[in-house]
Amino acid sequence: MAKVKDLQTEFKEKLAPELQKKLELKNVNAVPKLEKVTVNVGFGSLINSGNKDFEFIIDNIASIAGQKPVVKEAKKSISNFKLREGSKIGTAVTIRGKKMYDFVNKLINIVFPRVRDFRGISKKAFDGNGNYSIGFKEHTVFPEISPDDVIKFHGVQISITTSAIDDEQGLALLEAFGFPFKK
Repeated sequence: MAKVKDLQTEFKEKLAPELQKKLELKNVNAVPKLEKVTVNVGFGSLINSGNKDFEFIIDNIASIAGQKPVVKEAKKSISNFKLREGSKIGTAVTIRGKKMYDFVNKLINIVFPRVRDFRGISKKAFDGNGNYSIGFKEHTVFPEISPDDVIKFHGVQISITTSAIDDEQGLALLEAFGFPFKK
């Protein structure tokens, strides 16, 4: 049985030189790479339903990301949204290093195939600087979440930050990793 390489090693040894040739870059340090992955969940629907217990969402995100998330608070009050300064509005976790590459590998090979009626991800979700955002309507597509233990369904927003200078380089990087974009 052959030893399976992790995504980080494969990127350094195989994907980076291929990307350098494809993008016609002279320096290997100019090749775009992943910087961080951020996983976010807003508490908006829970707050509107009158529920103030967010622990189950925090536990879900901790099991999905493999580390404890930070609870975000409102920076200022906005009366139209019935929002007060200091109230809890969401949770976020930033993943870097080896955990980040493992998370991206899990996203490509396990999570996307579990999404119902999946036909690929859009190429339009880039922000102009080579960073990509993905939203999931249900958090149960992640293998760490057992559908039997779900109290309330919630969405998950994932932002992939790259060192790419534009969307074309970011797209080339994510395609090299094997992201299933729509044709």
